[in-house]
Amino acid sequence: MTEKGVSHRRRSRRRRRARIRRALLASLVVGSLVLLGVGWVGFRGWQARAHLMNAAGLARELSADVVAGDVDRAQRTLAALQEQSAKARSATGDPGWWLGEHAPWAGDDLNAVRQISVAIDELARGAFPSLLRTDLASLVPRGGRLDLGRLTAVSGELTAADRVVREVRARLAAVPQESLVSQIREALGALSTEMDRLAELTGAADRGAKLLPPLLGADGPRSYLLLSQNLAELRATGGMFGAYAVIRAEGGRIRMVEQGTSAKIGRFVPPLEVPAQTRALWNDLPGMYPADVNLTPHFPTAAALYREMYRRRGGSAVDGVLAVDPVMLSYLLKAIGTVSVPGGPALTGDHAVRTLLSDAYRDLDEEEQDGYFAAAAAAVFDALFTRNVDPRTLLSAFDRSITEGRVLFWSARPEEQRMLDDSRLTGTLPEKDAVPTVGVYLNDGSGAKLGYYVRPAATLTVGDCRTDGRRELRLRFTLHSTAPASGLSKSVLGLGRSGDPYTIRTLVSVYSPTGGTVVDGRLDGEQIGLGSGYDRRRQIAVANVEVPPGRTRTLDVGLLTGKTSAGAAELRTTPTATPWTTQVVTAPSCEQ
Repeated sequence: MTEKGVSHRRRSRRRRRARIRRALLASLVVGSLVLLGVGWVGFRGWQARAHLMNAAGLARELSADVVAGDVDRAQRTLAALQEQSAKARSATGDPGWWLGEHAPWAGDDLNAVRQISVAIDELARGAFPSLLRTDLASLVPRGGRLDLGRLTAVSGELTAADRVVREVRARLAAVPQESLVSQIREALGALSTEMDRLAELTGAADRGAKLLPPLLGADGPRSYLLLSQNLAELRATGGMFGAYAVIRAEGGRIRMVEQGTSAKIGRFVPPLEVPAQTRALWNDLPGMYPADVNLTPHFPTAAALYREMYRRRGGSAVDGVLAVDPVMLSYLLKAIGTVSVPGGPALTGDHAVRTLLSDAYRDLDEEEQDGYFAAAAAAVFDALFTRNVDPRTLLSAFDRSITEGRVLFWSARPEEQRMLDDSRLTGTLPEKDAVPTVGVYLNDGSGAKLGYYVRPAATLTVGDCRTDGRRELRLRFTLHSTAPASGLSKSVLGLGRSGDPYTIRTLVSVYSPTGGTVVDGRLDGEQIGLGSGYDRRRQIAVANVEVPPGRTRTLDVGLLTGKTSAGAAELRTTPTATPWTTQVVTAPSCEQ
Protein backbone atom coordinates (compact mmCIF):
# COMPACT_ATOMS: atom_id res chain seq x y z
CA MET A 1 0.00 0.00 0.00
CA THR A 2 1.32 3.48 -0.85
CA GLU A 3 2.07 6.10 1.73
CA LYS A 4 -0.86 8.11 0.40
CA GLY A 5 -3.24 5.19 0.96
CA VAL A 6 -2.00 4.59 4.50
CA SER A 7 -2.48 8.26 5.30
CA HIS A 8 -6.07 8.15 3.92
CA ARG A 9 -6.93 5.14 6.07
CA ARG A 10 -5.56 6.85 9.18
CA ARG A 11 -7.66 9.95 8.50
CA SER A 12 -10.74 7.79 7.99
CA ARG A 13 -10.21 5.99 11.30
CA ARG A 14 -9.75 9.33 13.10
CA ARG A 15 -12.97 10.67 11.55
CA ARG A 16 -14.88 7.50 12.61
CA ARG A 17 -13.48 7.76 16.16
CA ALA A 18 -14.48 11.45 16.26
CA ARG A 19 -18.01 10.60 15.11
CA ILE A 20 -18.22 7.87 17.73
CA ARG A 21 -16.95 10.25 20.43
CA ARG A 22 -19.47 12.87 19.34
CA ALA A 23 -22.26 10.25 19.33
CA LEU A 24 -21.21 9.01 22.75
CA LEU A 25 -20.98 12.54 24.04
CA ALA A 26 -24.41 13.36 22.59
CA SER A 27 -25.84 10.20 24.12
CA LEU A 28 -24.26 11.06 27.44
CA VAL A 29 -25.65 14.60 27.31
CA VAL A 30 -29.14 13.40 26.31
CA GLY A 31 -29.03 10.64 28.92
CA SER A 32 -27.92 13.07 31.56
CA LEU A 33 -30.70 15.48 30.59
CA VAL A 34 -33.27 12.68 30.72
CA LEU A 35 -32.01 11.55 34.10
CA LEU A 36 -31.93 15.14 35.28
CA GLY A 37 -35.48 15.65 33.95
CA VAL A 38 -36.71 12.50 35.64
CA GLY A 39 -35.02 13.53 38.83
CA TRP A 40 -36.48 17.04 38.59
CA VAL A 41 -39.99 15.76 37.93
CA GLY A 42 -39.58 13.30 40.79
CA PHE A 43 -38.44 16.09 43.10
CA ARG A 44 -41.32 18.31 42.06
CA GLY A 45 -43.73 15.37 42.46
CA TRP A 46 -42.47 14.87 45.99
CA GLN A 47 -43.07 18.56 46.66
CA ALA A 48 -46.56 18.42 45.15
CA ARG A 49 -47.47 15.37 47.21
CA ALA A 50 -46.42 17.11 50.43
CA HIS A 51 -48.41 20.25 49.58
CA LEU A 52 -51.48 18.22 48.56
CA MET A 53 -51.37 16.24 51.81
CA ASN A 54 -51.17 19.51 53.75
CA ALA A 55 -54.05 20.93 51.70
CA ALA A 56 -56.21 17.87 52.42
CA GLY A 57 -55.68 18.28 56.16
CA LEU A 58 -56.46 22.00 55.97
CA ALA A 59 -59.65 21.29 53.97
CA ARG A 60 -60.85 19.05 56.80
CA GLU A 61 -59.99 21.78 59.32
CA LEU A 62 -61.89 24.32 57.22
CA SER A 63 -64.98 22.13 57.23
CA ALA A 64 -64.79 21.79 61.02
CA ASP A 65 -64.32 25.55 61.44
CA VAL A 66 -67.39 26.29 59.30
CA VAL A 67 -69.55 23.75 61.15
CA ALA A 68 -68.40 25.24 64.47
CA GLY A 69 -69.25 28.72 63.26
CA ASP A 70 -65.72 30.03 63.92
CA VAL A 71 -65.47 32.49 61.02
CA ASP A 72 -62.13 34.05 62.04
CA ARG A 73 -60.44 30.68 62.36
CA ALA A 74 -62.02 29.54 59.08
CA GLN A 75 -60.51 32.56 57.30
CA ARG A 76 -57.06 31.74 58.66
CA THR A 77 -57.44 28.10 57.69
CA LEU A 78 -58.54 29.11 54.19
CA ALA A 79 -55.47 31.35 53.77
CA ALA A 80 -53.20 28.45 54.72
CA LEU A 81 -55.10 26.13 52.37
CA GLN A 82 -54.69 28.60 49.51
CA GLU A 83 -50.95 28.78 50.16
CA GLN A 84 -50.53 25.00 50.06
CA SER A 85 -52.77 24.53 47.01
CA ALA A 86 -50.88 27.25 45.11
CA LYS A 87 -47.55 25.56 45.86
CA ALA A 88 -48.93 22.18 44.70
CA ARG A 89 -50.13 23.80 41.48
CA SER A 90 -46.78 25.52 40.97
CA ALA A 91 -44.85 22.29 41.55
CA THR A 92 -46.83 20.60 38.77
CA GLY A 93 -46.87 23.52 36.35
CA ASP A 94 -43.27 24.06 35.17
CA PRO A 95 -41.81 23.07 31.73
CA GLY A 96 -40.17 19.95 33.14
CA TRP A 97 -43.50 18.64 34.40
CA TRP A 98 -45.12 19.53 31.04
CA LEU A 99 -42.50 17.48 29.20
CA GLY A 100 -43.09 14.61 31.63
CA GLU A 101 -46.82 14.69 30.87
CA HIS A 102 -46.01 14.03 27.20
CA ALA A 103 -43.66 11.15 27.90
CA PRO A 104 -44.78 7.52 27.50
CA TRP A 105 -45.79 5.38 30.50
CA ALA A 106 -45.80 8.06 33.22
CA GLY A 107 -47.43 10.87 31.24
CA ASP A 108 -51.04 10.04 32.19
CA ASP A 109 -50.15 9.80 35.87
CA LEU A 110 -48.36 13.16 35.86
CA ASN A 111 -51.29 14.79 34.05
CA ALA A 112 -53.71 13.38 36.63
CA VAL A 113 -51.63 14.75 39.53
CA ARG A 114 -51.54 18.11 37.75
CA GLN A 115 -55.34 18.10 37.37
CA ILE A 116 -55.82 17.23 41.07
CA SER A 117 -53.52 20.12 42.06
CA VAL A 118 -55.34 22.58 39.79
CA ALA A 119 -58.73 21.42 41.06
CA ILE A 120 -57.88 21.93 44.71
CA ASP A 121 -56.31 25.33 44.02
CA GLU A 122 -59.34 26.56 42.06
CA LEU A 123 -61.69 25.40 44.81
CA ALA A 124 -59.55 27.16 47.41
CA ARG A 125 -59.54 30.43 45.44
CA GLY A 126 -62.81 30.41 43.54
CA ALA A 127 -65.39 28.49 45.56
CA PHE A 128 -64.49 28.41 49.25
CA PRO A 129 -64.15 32.22 49.68
CA SER A 130 -67.66 32.74 48.26
CA LEU A 131 -69.06 30.09 50.58
CA LEU A 132 -67.38 31.69 53.59
CA ARG A 133 -68.83 35.08 52.66
CA THR A 134 -72.35 33.60 52.60
CA ASP A 135 -74.47 34.85 55.48
CA LEU A 136 -76.08 31.61 56.66
CA ALA A 137 -78.44 33.53 58.93
CA SER A 138 -80.22 34.78 55.80
CA LEU A 139 -81.22 31.21 54.95
CA VAL A 140 -83.27 30.62 58.13
CA PRO A 141 -86.37 32.41 59.46
CA ARG A 142 -86.21 35.08 62.16
CA GLY A 143 -89.28 36.33 63.94
CA GLY A 144 -91.62 34.32 61.74
CA ARG A 145 -90.20 35.45 58.38
CA LEU A 146 -87.27 35.20 56.03
CA ASP A 147 -85.48 38.38 55.00
CA LEU A 148 -85.89 38.12 51.22
CA GLY A 149 -83.54 41.03 50.56
CA ARG A 150 -80.65 39.36 52.39
CA LEU A 151 -81.50 36.07 50.74
CA THR A 152 -81.27 37.66 47.29
CA ALA A 153 -77.88 39.15 48.19
CA VAL A 154 -76.57 35.73 49.19
CA SER A 155 -77.71 34.22 45.90
CA GLY A 156 -74.85 35.82 43.92
CA GLU A 157 -72.16 34.30 46.15
CA LEU A 158 -73.76 30.86 45.98
CA THR A 159 -74.06 31.02 42.19
CA ALA A 160 -70.37 31.93 41.85
CA ALA A 161 -69.30 29.07 44.14
CA ASP A 162 -71.53 26.57 42.36
CA ARG A 163 -70.16 27.59 38.95
CA VAL A 164 -66.55 26.96 40.05
CA VAL A 165 -67.46 23.64 41.67
CA ARG A 166 -69.20 22.39 38.52
CA GLU A 167 -66.36 23.48 36.22
CA VAL A 168 -63.79 21.71 38.39
CA ARG A 169 -66.00 18.63 38.62
CA ALA A 170 -66.34 18.47 34.82
CA ARG A 171 -62.59 18.72 34.26
CA LEU A 172 -61.88 15.96 36.76
CA ALA A 173 -64.50 13.74 35.14
CA ALA A 174 -62.68 14.15 31.81
CA VAL A 175 -59.36 12.79 33.15
CA PRO A 176 -58.80 9.22 31.80
CA GLN A 177 -58.38 6.79 34.69
CA GLU A 178 -57.87 3.41 33.03
CA SER A 179 -54.06 3.53 32.74
CA LEU A 180 -53.30 5.32 36.02
CA VAL A 181 -51.33 3.66 38.80
CA SER A 182 -53.59 2.53 41.62
CA GLN A 183 -52.60 5.20 44.15
CA ILE A 184 -53.31 8.07 41.76
CA ARG A 185 -56.51 6.45 40.46
CA GLU A 186 -57.77 6.03 44.03
CA ALA A 187 -56.89 9.65 44.90
CA LEU A 188 -58.66 10.90 41.78
CA GLY A 189 -61.69 8.72 42.51
CA ALA A 190 -61.89 9.95 46.10
CA LEU A 191 -61.66 13.59 44.99
CA SER A 192 -64.31 13.02 42.30
CA THR A 193 -66.65 11.53 44.92
CA GLU A 194 -66.15 14.55 47.15
CA MET A 195 -66.74 16.83 44.17
CA ASP A 196 -70.05 15.07 43.47
CA ARG A 197 -71.12 15.67 47.06
CA LEU A 198 -69.93 19.30 47.02
CA ALA A 199 -71.69 19.93 43.70
CA GLU A 200 -74.90 18.52 45.12
CA LEU A 201 -74.66 20.86 48.12
CA THR A 202 -73.69 24.01 46.22
CA GLY A 203 -76.27 23.26 43.53
CA ALA A 204 -79.01 22.79 46.10
CA ALA A 205 -77.98 25.97 47.93
CA ASP A 206 -77.87 27.95 44.68
CA ARG A 207 -81.28 26.70 43.56
CA GLY A 208 -82.70 27.29 47.03
CA ALA A 209 -81.49 30.88 47.16
CA LYS A 210 -83.03 31.54 43.74
CA LEU A 211 -86.28 29.69 44.40
CA LEU A 212 -87.04 30.70 47.98
CA PRO A 213 -87.95 34.37 47.33
CA PRO A 214 -90.76 33.57 44.86
CA LEU A 215 -91.81 30.48 46.83
CA LEU A 216 -92.13 32.62 49.95
CA GLY A 217 -94.27 35.26 48.33
CA ALA A 218 -91.81 37.85 47.04
CA ASP A 219 -94.00 38.26 43.92
CA GLY A 220 -97.34 37.73 45.63
CA PRO A 221 -98.98 35.38 48.15
CA ARG A 222 -98.42 31.62 47.90
CA SER A 223 -100.15 28.70 49.64
CA TYR A 224 -98.92 25.15 50.17
CA LEU A 225 -100.10 21.85 51.59
CA LEU A 226 -97.81 20.59 54.37
CA LEU A 227 -98.26 16.80 54.62
CA SER A 228 -97.19 14.67 57.56
CA GLN A 229 -95.93 11.23 56.54
CA ASN A 230 -96.94 8.68 59.17
CA LEU A 231 -94.07 6.17 59.20
CA ALA A 232 -96.14 3.81 61.35
CA GLU A 233 -97.99 2.87 58.13
CA LEU A 234 -95.41 2.65 55.37
CA ARG A 235 -95.81 4.06 51.89
CA ALA A 236 -93.20 4.24 49.14
CA THR A 237 -92.21 7.88 49.85
CA GLY A 238 -92.06 7.20 53.60
CA GLY A 239 -95.44 6.98 55.31
CA MET A 240 -99.14 7.39 54.76
CA PHE A 241 -100.20 11.02 54.35
CA GLY A 242 -102.19 11.33 57.58
CA ALA A 243 -102.56 14.96 58.65
CA TYR A 244 -102.23 18.06 56.50
CA ALA A 245 -101.90 21.77 57.08
CA VAL A 246 -102.25 24.74 54.73
CA ILE A 247 -99.49 27.29 55.07
CA ARG A 248 -99.51 30.74 53.51
CA ALA A 249 -96.42 32.71 52.52
CA GLU A 250 -96.32 36.42 51.69
CA GLY A 251 -93.31 38.72 51.63
CA GLY A 252 -91.20 36.10 53.43
CA ARG A 253 -93.69 35.76 56.31
CA ILE A 254 -95.17 32.29 56.81
CA ARG A 255 -98.24 31.28 58.80
CA MET A 256 -100.46 28.22 59.17
CA VAL A 257 -104.07 28.89 58.18
CA GLU A 258 -105.80 25.48 58.18
CA GLN A 259 -105.38 21.90 59.40
CA GLY A 260 -107.11 18.61 58.62
CA THR A 261 -106.70 14.87 58.06
CA SER A 262 -106.76 12.62 55.02
CA ALA A 263 -109.72 10.75 56.57
CA LYS A 264 -111.81 13.92 56.38
CA ILE A 265 -111.02 14.35 52.67
CA GLY A 266 -112.57 10.93 52.13
CA ARG A 267 -112.88 8.47 49.25
CA PHE A 268 -113.20 9.34 45.55
CA VAL A 269 -115.61 7.37 43.37
CA PRO A 270 -115.05 7.46 40.49
CA PRO A 271 -111.32 7.68 41.19
CA LEU A 272 -109.10 10.49 39.97
CA GLU A 273 -107.11 9.82 36.82
CA VAL A 274 -103.83 8.08 37.60
CA PRO A 275 -100.84 7.60 35.23
CA ALA A 276 -101.26 4.34 33.32
CA GLN A 277 -98.02 2.77 34.59
CA THR A 278 -98.94 3.58 38.21
CA ARG A 279 -102.46 2.21 37.73
CA ALA A 280 -101.04 -1.04 36.26
CA LEU A 281 -99.24 -1.65 39.57
CA TRP A 282 -101.74 -0.29 42.13
CA ASN A 283 -105.09 -0.30 40.31
CA ASP A 284 -107.30 2.66 41.28
CA LEU A 285 -106.11 2.97 44.88
CA PRO A 286 -103.90 6.08 44.38
CA GLY A 287 -106.84 7.85 42.73
CA MET A 288 -109.39 6.79 45.36
CA TYR A 289 -107.81 7.37 48.78
CA PRO A 290 -105.64 10.29 49.93
CA ALA A 291 -103.73 7.85 52.15
CA ASP A 292 -102.75 5.78 49.06
CA VAL A 293 -101.57 8.46 46.61
CA ASN A 294 -97.97 7.66 47.54
CA LEU A 295 -98.05 3.94 46.90
CA THR A 296 -95.85 5.16 44.04
CA PRO A 297 -92.40 6.49 45.07
CA HIS A 298 -92.71 9.25 42.44
CA PHE A 299 -93.54 12.19 44.70
CA PRO A 300 -94.69 14.61 41.95
CA THR A 301 -97.44 12.11 41.03
CA ALA A 302 -98.49 11.65 44.67
CA ALA A 303 -98.38 15.39 45.42
CA ALA A 304 -100.44 16.34 42.36
CA LEU A 305 -103.09 13.74 43.25
CA TYR A 306 -103.35 14.93 46.87
CA ARG A 307 -103.54 18.59 45.77
CA GLU A 308 -106.44 17.79 43.46
CA MET A 309 -108.24 15.74 46.14
CA TYR A 310 -107.94 18.63 48.57
CA ARG A 311 -109.23 21.10 45.94
CA ARG A 312 -112.23 18.91 45.09
CA ARG A 313 -113.22 18.76 48.75
CA GLY A 314 -113.54 22.54 48.92
CA GLY A 315 -109.93 23.64 49.35
CA SER A 316 -108.02 26.15 47.27
CA ALA A 317 -105.71 25.26 44.38
CA VAL A 318 -102.43 25.43 46.32
CA ASP A 319 -99.10 26.34 44.72
CA GLY A 320 -97.24 23.26 45.89
CA VAL A 321 -96.95 20.37 48.31
CA LEU A 322 -94.35 19.82 51.05
CA ALA A 323 -94.07 16.48 52.90
CA VAL A 324 -92.13 15.79 56.12
CA ASP A 325 -91.89 12.87 58.56
CA PRO A 326 -91.39 12.44 62.34
CA VAL A 327 -87.68 11.65 61.97
CA MET A 328 -87.16 14.96 60.17
CA LEU A 329 -89.07 16.66 63.01
CA SER A 330 -86.71 15.00 65.50
CA TYR A 331 -83.73 16.50 63.65
CA LEU A 332 -85.36 19.95 63.75
CA LEU A 333 -86.21 19.58 67.45
CA LYS A 334 -82.55 18.98 68.24
CA ALA A 335 -81.91 22.39 66.70
CA ILE A 336 -84.90 24.32 68.11
CA GLY A 337 -85.30 22.58 71.50
CA THR A 338 -88.23 20.99 73.32
CA VAL A 339 -91.71 21.92 72.09
CA SER A 340 -94.85 21.73 74.26
CA VAL A 341 -97.95 20.22 72.61
CA PRO A 342 -101.44 21.03 73.95
CA GLY A 343 -103.31 17.88 74.97
CA GLY A 344 -100.30 15.58 75.01
CA PRO A 345 -96.65 15.04 75.87
CA ALA A 346 -93.98 17.53 74.84
CA LEU A 347 -91.75 16.68 71.90
CA THR A 348 -87.96 16.41 72.14
CA GLY A 349 -85.33 15.55 69.57
CA ASP A 350 -84.43 12.30 71.32
CA HIS A 351 -87.97 11.01 71.84
CA ALA A 352 -90.17 12.56 69.13
CA VAL A 353 -90.17 9.46 66.91
CA ARG A 354 -91.20 7.13 69.72
CA THR A 355 -93.75 9.63 71.04
CA LEU A 356 -95.46 10.09 67.67
CA LEU A 357 -95.20 6.57 66.26
CA SER A 358 -95.57 4.39 69.37
CA ASP A 359 -96.61 6.12 72.60
CA ALA A 360 -99.46 8.08 71.00
CA TYR A 361 -101.08 4.86 69.77
CA ARG A 362 -100.67 3.27 73.20
CA ASP A 363 -101.99 6.19 75.25
CA LEU A 364 -104.60 7.90 73.04
CA ASP A 365 -107.78 6.76 71.29
CA GLU A 366 -108.18 7.35 67.54
CA GLU A 367 -109.93 10.71 67.83
CA GLU A 368 -107.36 11.96 70.36
CA GLN A 369 -104.55 10.75 68.09
CA ASP A 370 -105.70 12.92 65.17
CA GLY A 371 -105.98 15.94 67.46
CA TYR A 372 -102.55 15.34 68.98
CA PHE A 373 -100.83 14.86 65.61
CA ALA A 374 -102.35 18.11 64.31
CA ALA A 375 -101.38 20.00 67.48
CA ALA A 376 -97.84 18.57 67.33
CA ALA A 377 -97.36 19.73 63.73
CA ALA A 378 -98.63 23.22 64.59
CA ALA A 379 -96.40 23.47 67.67
CA VAL A 380 -93.20 22.47 65.83
CA PHE A 381 -94.10 24.76 62.92
CA ASP A 382 -94.64 27.70 65.26
CA ALA A 383 -91.36 27.07 67.11
CA LEU A 384 -89.42 26.77 63.86
CA PHE A 385 -90.55 30.17 62.62
CA THR A 386 -90.55 32.12 65.87
CA ARG A 387 -87.52 30.94 67.86
CA ASN A 388 -84.00 32.19 67.29
CA VAL A 389 -82.08 29.09 66.18
CA ASP A 390 -78.43 28.64 65.26
CA PRO A 391 -78.51 28.67 61.43
CA ARG A 392 -75.75 26.07 61.00
CA THR A 393 -77.49 23.57 63.24
CA LEU A 394 -80.81 24.13 61.50
CA LEU A 395 -79.33 23.92 57.99
CA SER A 396 -77.50 20.74 58.97
CA ALA A 397 -80.84 19.24 60.06
CA PHE A 398 -82.40 20.17 56.72
CA ASP A 399 -79.42 18.83 54.76
CA ARG A 400 -79.58 15.49 56.56
CA SER A 401 -83.35 15.31 56.05
CA ILE A 402 -83.06 16.00 52.32
CA THR A 403 -80.23 13.46 51.92
CA GLU A 404 -82.36 10.79 53.62
CA GLY A 405 -85.45 11.70 51.59
CA ARG A 406 -87.42 12.86 54.66
CA VAL A 407 -88.47 16.23 53.25
CA LEU A 408 -89.99 16.37 49.77
CA PHE A 409 -91.32 19.27 47.71
CA TRP A 410 -93.33 19.62 44.52
CA SER A 411 -94.26 22.90 42.87
CA ALA A 412 -97.43 23.17 40.79
CA ARG A 413 -95.54 25.66 38.61
CA PRO A 414 -93.55 23.68 35.99
CA GLU A 415 -90.79 26.27 35.61
CA GLU A 416 -90.04 26.09 39.34
CA GLN A 417 -90.23 22.30 39.39
CA ARG A 418 -87.69 22.14 36.54
CA MET A 419 -85.25 24.23 38.57
CA LEU A 420 -85.20 21.51 41.24
CA ASP A 421 -83.92 19.10 38.57
CA ASP A 422 -82.99 15.66 40.03
CA SER A 423 -82.48 16.96 43.58
CA ARG A 424 -83.37 14.50 46.35
CA LEU A 425 -85.93 17.11 47.40
CA THR A 426 -88.11 16.17 44.41
CA GLY A 427 -88.60 12.56 45.52
CA THR A 428 -87.83 11.13 42.08
CA LEU A 429 -85.41 8.62 40.65
CA PRO A 430 -83.06 10.19 38.06
CA GLU A 431 -84.45 10.23 34.52
CA LYS A 432 -80.98 9.21 33.33
CA ASP A 433 -78.66 7.37 35.70
CA ALA A 434 -75.18 8.82 36.22
CA VAL A 435 -74.41 5.40 37.70
CA PRO A 436 -76.85 2.45 37.81
CA THR A 437 -79.48 3.37 40.42
CA VAL A 438 -81.71 0.79 42.10
CA GLY A 439 -84.78 1.73 44.15
CA VAL A 440 -86.20 -0.37 47.01
CA TYR A 441 -89.56 0.91 48.22
CA LEU A 442 -91.87 -0.37 50.95
CA ASN A 443 -95.65 -0.26 51.22
CA ASP A 444 -97.60 -1.60 54.18
CA GLY A 445 -99.83 -4.52 53.21
CA SER A 446 -101.20 -5.23 56.69
CA GLY A 447 -103.60 -2.29 57.06
CA ALA A 448 -101.83 -1.70 60.38
CA LYS A 449 -99.50 0.77 62.10
CA LEU A 450 -96.56 -1.60 62.56
CA GLY A 451 -94.00 0.40 60.56
CA TYR A 452 -92.35 1.60 63.79
CA TYR A 453 -91.11 -1.97 64.33
CA VAL A 454 -89.56 -2.45 60.87
CA ARG A 455 -85.76 -2.79 60.59
CA PRO A 456 -84.71 -2.91 56.91
CA ALA A 457 -81.25 -3.49 55.44
CA ALA A 458 -79.97 -3.83 51.88
CA THR A 459 -76.72 -4.68 50.10
CA LEU A 460 -76.31 -3.94 46.39
CA THR A 461 -73.39 -5.75 44.73
CA VAL A 462 -72.02 -4.81 41.31
CA GLY A 463 -71.32 -8.01 39.36
CA ASP A 464 -69.92 -9.14 36.03
CA CYS A 465 -69.67 -7.17 32.80
CA ARG A 466 -71.55 -8.72 29.87
CA THR A 467 -70.69 -8.80 26.19
CA ASP A 468 -73.86 -6.83 25.37
CA GLY A 469 -72.58 -3.84 27.38
CA ARG A 470 -74.84 -4.41 30.39
CA ARG A 471 -73.81 -5.27 33.92
CA GLU A 472 -75.13 -7.73 36.47
CA LEU A 473 -76.30 -6.51 39.90
CA ARG A 474 -77.37 -8.48 42.95
CA LEU A 475 -79.63 -6.99 45.64
CA ARG A 476 -79.98 -8.62 49.06
CA PHE A 477 -82.78 -7.08 51.13
CA THR A 478 -83.55 -8.14 54.70
CA LEU A 479 -86.54 -7.13 56.80
CA HIS A 480 -86.50 -7.70 60.56
CA SER A 481 -89.48 -7.19 62.90
CA THR A 482 -89.02 -5.94 66.45
CA ALA A 483 -92.81 -6.05 67.07
CA PRO A 484 -93.96 -7.78 70.27
CA ALA A 485 -96.09 -10.92 70.01
CA SER A 486 -98.89 -9.38 72.10
CA GLY A 487 -100.03 -6.26 73.94
CA LEU A 488 -100.47 -3.74 71.10
CA SER A 489 -103.63 -1.63 70.81
CA LYS A 490 -106.33 -2.16 68.19
CA SER A 491 -105.39 1.11 66.47
CA VAL A 492 -101.87 -0.29 65.89
CA LEU A 493 -102.97 -3.77 64.77
CA GLY A 494 -105.52 -2.37 62.34
CA LEU A 495 -106.96 -4.75 59.75
CA GLY A 496 -104.39 -7.52 60.24
CA ARG A 497 -104.48 -8.55 56.57
CA SER A 498 -101.61 -11.00 57.01
CA GLY A 499 -103.79 -13.24 59.20
CA ASP A 500 -101.77 -12.91 62.39
CA PRO A 501 -102.24 -9.23 63.38
CA TYR A 502 -98.68 -9.10 64.76
CA THR A 503 -97.11 -10.26 61.49
CA ILE A 504 -95.88 -7.37 59.35
CA ARG A 505 -96.89 -7.72 55.70
CA THR A 506 -94.79 -5.47 53.42
CA LEU A 507 -95.03 -5.07 49.65
CA VAL A 508 -91.43 -4.58 48.50
CA SER A 509 -91.01 -2.85 45.11
CA VAL A 510 -87.59 -3.16 43.46
CA TYR A 511 -86.90 -0.65 40.65
CA SER A 512 -84.23 -1.60 38.11
CA PRO A 513 -81.70 0.93 36.79
CA THR A 514 -82.85 3.00 33.80
CA GLY A 515 -83.06 0.72 30.77
CA GLY A 516 -82.43 -2.31 32.99
CA THR A 517 -84.44 -5.37 33.96
CA VAL A 518 -85.26 -7.54 36.98
CA VAL A 519 -84.03 -11.08 36.33
CA ASP A 520 -85.19 -13.22 39.25
CA GLY A 521 -86.12 -13.25 42.95
CA ARG A 522 -85.73 -15.57 45.92
CA LEU A 523 -87.30 -15.28 49.37
CA ASP A 524 -85.28 -17.06 52.06
CA GLY A 525 -83.55 -19.01 49.28
CA GLU A 526 -86.75 -20.18 47.56
CA GLN A 527 -87.63 -19.01 44.05
CA ILE A 528 -90.75 -16.78 44.09
CA GLY A 529 -92.97 -15.14 41.56
CA LEU A 530 -92.69 -11.39 41.34
CA GLY A 531 -95.38 -8.95 40.32
CA SER A 532 -94.04 -6.82 37.51
CA GLY A 533 -94.56 -3.46 35.86
CA TYR A 534 -92.71 -0.48 34.35
CA ASP A 535 -92.26 3.14 35.33
CA ARG A 536 -90.18 5.72 33.43
CA ARG A 537 -87.91 3.17 31.68
CA ARG A 538 -87.41 1.11 34.84
CA GLN A 539 -88.74 -2.40 35.33
CA ILE A 540 -90.39 -2.97 38.72
CA ALA A 541 -90.71 -6.22 40.63
CA VAL A 542 -93.07 -6.44 43.63
CA ALA A 543 -92.74 -9.10 46.34
CA ASN A 544 -94.95 -9.78 49.34
CA VAL A 545 -92.76 -10.23 52.43
CA GLU A 546 -94.45 -11.27 55.70
CA VAL A 547 -92.38 -11.11 58.89
CA PRO A 548 -93.64 -12.53 62.22
CA PRO A 549 -92.52 -10.86 65.49
CA GLY A 550 -88.78 -11.22 66.11
CA ARG A 551 -88.13 -12.84 62.73
CA THR A 552 -86.07 -11.81 59.68
CA ARG A 553 -86.87 -12.50 56.02
CA THR A 554 -84.36 -12.20 53.18
CA LEU A 555 -85.21 -11.25 49.59
CA ASP A 556 -82.54 -11.74 46.90
CA VAL A 557 -83.11 -10.08 43.54
CA GLY A 558 -80.97 -10.30 40.40
CA LEU A 559 -80.93 -7.31 38.06
CA LEU A 560 -79.33 -6.11 34.85
CA THR A 561 -78.35 -2.52 34.12
CA GLY A 562 -78.75 -0.72 30.83
CA LYS A 563 -75.56 -0.32 28.83
CA THR A 564 -72.85 0.94 31.18
CA SER A 565 -69.21 0.37 32.05
CA ALA A 566 -69.53 1.87 35.56
CA GLY A 567 -68.33 -0.15 38.51
CA ALA A 568 -70.25 2.01 40.99
CA ALA A 569 -73.97 1.94 41.78
CA GLU A 570 -76.50 3.84 43.89
CA LEU A 571 -79.33 2.68 46.14
CA ARG A 572 -82.51 4.68 46.89
CA THR A 573 -84.89 3.50 49.61
CA THR A 574 -88.08 4.35 51.49
CA PRO A 575 -87.29 6.41 54.63
CA THR A 576 -88.34 4.49 57.76
CA ALA A 577 -88.57 5.23 61.48
CA THR A 578 -85.23 3.51 62.02
CA PRO A 579 -82.67 4.29 59.26
CA TRP A 580 -81.73 1.47 56.94
CA THR A 581 -78.43 -0.37 57.09
CA THR A 582 -77.17 -0.20 53.50
CA GLN A 583 -74.03 -1.09 51.59
CA VAL A 584 -73.02 -0.81 47.94
CA VAL A 585 -70.23 -3.20 46.89
CA THR A 586 -68.50 -1.69 43.85
CA ALA A 587 -66.31 -3.34 41.21
CA PRO A 588 -63.73 -2.21 38.64
CA SER A 589 -65.03 -0.44 35.55
CA CYS A 590 -65.66 -2.72 32.58
CA GLU A 591 -63.08 -0.65 30.67
CA GLN A 592 -60.26 -1.55 33.09
